[in-house]
Amino acid sequence: LRSGSSRPLGALPSGSEERVLPAVSVAVMHALRESVRRLAEEARDLYLNDAVPYLDKPPTPLEFQRSWLCPNKPFIVRDAISHWPAISKWTFPYLRQEVGEQSVSVAVTPNGYADAVHQGRFMMPEERKMRFGEFLDIVERKRAASGVFYVQKQCSNLTEEFPQLLKDVDAHIPWMTEALGKDPDAVNFWMGESAAVTSLHKDHYENLYCVISGEKHFILLPPTDRPFIPYEHFQPATYKVNEDGSYDVIDMQNAEKVPWIPLDPLNPDLSRFPEYSLARPTHCTVRAGEMLYLPSLWFHHVRQSHGCIAVNFWYDMEYDIKYNYFQFLDSVTKVMNAV
Repeated sequence: LRSGSSRPLGALPSGSEERVLPAVSVAVMHALRESVRRLAEEARDLYLNDAVPYLDKPPTPLEFQRSWLCPNKPFIVRDAISHWPAISKWTFPYLRQEVGEQSVSVAVTPNGYADAVHQGRFMMPEERKMRFGEFLDIVERKRAASGVFYVQKQCSNLTEEFPQLLKDVDAHIPWMTEALGKDPDAVNFWMGESAAVTSLHKDHYENLYCVISGEKHFILLPPTDRPFIPYEHFQPATYKVNEDGSYDVIDMQNAEKVPWIPLDPLNPDLSRFPEYSLARPTHCTVRAGEMLYLPSLWFHHVRQSHGCIAVNFWYDMEYDIKYNYFQFLDSVTKVMNAV
């Protein structure tokens, strides 16, 4: 302390903190923003591809580890699943014969957006149990229905709800299983109308997405673009379909708000989310017989052709330094956005 003063040596006079600290904070925030901008730019310059590359054959386990898993990069394999019986067998008549009477879970929404932000809420679909044959009637437009229908339940619904179809696909992807040293956590079946859209999000899985028929349209953003992707917290709610075909929105009582991305990458509102202009989304289409490797923590938005059928394999990611670095970047982004 200075003689006769209660102020520590080198401390600013009373009132100076209010004048100087905001300037320091602004400088620090500017430095942080510039650092994360350079991080994303360097990732694109050093190792990310301008477009998702195609492989003519699946990688070996070692090639996958070295070239794709460790650098966390997506790719598409042509003719990856041409040996699956499903490629030729999964027609509508065959599916009716094999699983038409099976009771399955179907997501029903008024607009095709399940698990997405709509009118200030995080909206979840009405999850309806129905015969798969009824669902096919709607997809084939043999009967009218209010809303958009999508088989999208992700708790390994292929093994749980469509066991009759397991004989038509591989139980796992051998090179991925060997590379990771484990079996997939879940194998999921996807089928729906063209209006069904998966909103922008990320998963903690190494994802192999296989298209049986039709095509899927992906918008991909790497984890290093996290600072440019907005998150907000929303009241969770579910849709409820009434007998007259109208929809009610039912708020979940006493539920924590859900952090989700309110931005639509098909039509981003840059006046509301200007930072997104620094992101560099990549577009790709996965067609019948092809397989997309979608690395863990990549943000993705998905559309599809009408009646598209797909199967994906989720392998749990390794919670290693890659995960730690992403969590750190996520925390820094939250701090910047809070100032």
